[in-house]
Amino acid sequence: MAEESKVGEKALFFILGGFIGAAVALLLAPRSGEETRKLLATKTREGAEFIANRAKDVTEKTGGLIDRGKEVLQQQRDQLSAALEAGKQAYREEKDKPKV
Repeated sequence: MAEESKVGEKALFFILGGFIGAAVALLLAPRSGEETRKLLATKTREGAEFIANRAKDVTEKTGGLIDRGKEVLQQQRDQLSAALEAGKQAYREEKDKPKV
């Protein structure tokens, strides 16, 4: 689990570095100030949309994993309850047997 978060952090830093590099390149590019500002605004909007979509995907996946975890937990509870009930029944049957 810790390894997955390290990979995620590296990917995030890589993407963030790409955006910063692109912004610096645009600022140093031989364009007029107005063109550069429009381009920066467009790229910023695209980046924000990308991040929003990615966050939405992560939220959906997390919700699915949580639901699956709840299902597995409920199955385990049911199995444990059935095993416990079977044990109680076996105990009662042995207790009720006539002693020889």
